[in-house]
Amino acid sequence: MFSRRQFLDAAALSAVSATLVSGRAQAAAIPEAPTAGDATTQPPLAPATGPDYNPVVTLNGWTLPWRMNGDWKEFHLVAEPVVREFAPGMKAYLWGYNGQSPGPTIEAVEGDKVRVFVTNRLPEHTTIHWHGQRLPNGKDGVGGLTQPAIKPGQTFVYEFELRRSGTFMYHPHADEMVQMAMGMMGFFVVHPRDPQFRRVDRDFVFLMASYDIEPGSYVPKVNEMTDFNLWAWNSRVWPGIDPFVVAKNDKVRIRIGNLTMTNHPIHAHGHEFKVSCTDGGWVPEGAAWPEVTVDVAVGQMRAIDFVADEPGDWAVHCHKSHHTMNAMGHSVKTYIGADLRAMQKKIGKVAPVQMTMGDKGMADMGAMEMPLPDNTLPMMTGYAQFGPVEMGGMFSVLKVREGLARSDYKDPGWFRHPEGTVARLVPGEQAPAPKCAAPSEKGAEYRAVKPSSHMHHE
Repeated sequence: MFSRRQFLDAAALSAVSATLVSGRAQAAAIPEAPTAGDATTQPPLAPATGPDYNPVVTLNGWTLPWRMNGDWKEFHLVAEPVVREFAPGMKAYLWGYNGQSPGPTIEAVEGDKVRVFVTNRLPEHTTIHWHGQRLPNGKDGVGGLTQPAIKPGQTFVYEFELRRSGTFMYHPHADEMVQMAMGMMGFFVVHPRDPQFRRVDRDFVFLMASYDIEPGSYVPKVNEMTDFNLWAWNSRVWPGIDPFVVAKNDKVRIRIGNLTMTNHPIHAHGHEFKVSCTDGGWVPEGAAWPEVTVDVAVGQMRAIDFVADEPGDWAVHCHKSHHTMNAMGHSVKTYIGADLRAMQKKIGKVAPVQMTMGDKGMADMGAMEMPLPDNTLPMMTGYAQFGPVEMGGMFSVLKVREGLARSDYKDPGWFRHPEGTVARLVPGEQAPAPKCAAPSEKGAEYRAVKPSSHMHHE
């Protein structure tokens, strides 16, 4: 096992070459490359110049700033090793852009001329493919086919005009199996030229990725094809995924991209929605279809729109049940219905702290204070106001509240239910006694999603 510093040092390359930038950009200075390491949702980046649009909020991420150079909007991406916290208690050594995996969201407007500088600080060559964009063939980013690869230490530039609005992403098309498995991806949102076209009040984005990181280790197993143990939104897993915070009656859009190895049926509680946009373009309003679950296949983008008119804390999650778990051991035997008392006595003689579980189901694991290996997470975790949530992976909460300011994305805490609106025990029935104590202070970091003031934006 090697350290975080050894991991970064092995791939750090400080030289930035401008000799490979082309055309009109050759004489221009390369813009600075902003960086971020914080895994919390940052406020939206409102446009300071150009056409008006409602900026997106990247779940547990941020939007890449740009500069204007004549009539070109210039961005700078740096492909590099990063350290990403999946949830409190676990970090991974990934590859990404500008300090994070996934990289920062790029936002622009239909008709913009964009110039994206890409500097490679990885230990091997790379490229960037602009997934879903119409552009000149030589800017499509497929190493060997449409361009030479960007070698370590080099900077390339991509210049193209944004010909249509919609929901897109970027990722490498060089050593793709390794680089995408290591977390190299990002969102690219192109807003309509008409700021009123399909406008919403709050617009969220996240990318889905899958990882196999063994307990106690830090680097994903890039050769894994099917048996992943971490299913992530923007390289975060529950309870580390921030909530979608919206005001009652807001028009809300959630844009979803899938760069895992399987499809994901994304289910939203409490509201029906319409599928409004794909990576192929906008769905005509008359053809948008109603759903409460939308299946997002590998390599696809989907945007869903709804009016948040039901206050509460509503779950949003993948409906594949194993994808709402963390670090699952898929080889664990099933003991449901078995009498394990005799075995427990025998094992207890040689391992007194051992606990035999699973004969009544797995729910006990949501509240257990069992010791964990270094750098891993409980399989099911997260506490809310009524007890263990018993989730992990691809799970978050849509928090709909009355009276929120337009720019307020601060976690409002748990919903205060009006009297008489919570499911209750039938009178005369005996509630089962709890089998374990409430979480200790030591274990609370795995189980509590606390309101975070960093999400407040005036």
